[in-house]
Amino acid sequence: MDLSFYTSPLSEEIRDEGRAQGIAQSILLLLEQRDIAVPVAARERITSCGDPEMLRHWLARTITASCAEEIFAEE
Repeated sequence: MDLSFYTSPLSEEIRDEGRAQGIAQSILLLLEQRDIAVPVAARERITSCGDPEMLRHWLARTITASCAEEIFAEE
């Protein structure tokens, strides 16, 4: 059985996109659960980001942010 697809650059890219989408959804869910409004521009910035490291950074900031814009501060 050929399993090369699972180790190909394309499959890794697909997995990275899935990870990024999952982290973005976590950020939005956490903001929602904390009753923090998410402006359209912030929502688009979060959902369009494909960098899992940046999204993890934003996710960590989401825990203490008082507004959605604070997660992007000091970039």
